[in-house]
Amino acid sequence: MNIRPVRVDDLPGMQACNLQNLPENYTMKYYLYHAMTWPSLSYVAEDPKGRIVGYILAKMDEEGGEEAEPHGHVTSISILRSYRRLGLAKKLMVQSQEAMATIYRASYVSLHVRKSNRAALGLYRDTLGFTVQDIEKKYYADGEDAYAMRLSLKS
Repeated sequence: MNIRPVRVDDLPGMQACNLQNLPENYTMKYYLYHAMTWPSLSYVAEDPKGRIVGYILAKMDEEGGEEAEPHGHVTSISILRSYRRLGLAKKLMVQSQEAMATIYRASYVSLHVRKSNRAALGLYRDTLGFTVQDIEKKYYADGEDAYAMRLSLKS
């Protein structure tokens, strides 16, 4: 498996991966916005034939204006079912976090995860060290709550 920065021609493969795995779907314009605005923060995992089998879509958070601490946000991460449990999600997360810290001097990274997504919670909390900051009621379109999680990027 190869992990590399996203290219514009990867976006349809990323969207296909998202549509196959996740109930939250995004327009092509949204993927393009991330890829063009923060090209160094999103990555893809590709199989030996060059097919997209996973991705991370990330950005720098622009909330809070000039005074706010710079911080990254993971918008979406997805791995096709047959490629799970190979460490790809962790590798994608680490690549993106390192870019947030070195390029943008992000002090932390945030994300939202469904309360019912035990596999993702295990990765974020147990493997990567994220902590739950808050519970956002009815965050998802289907009414499920989300954990708002955060990981410090300061060493």
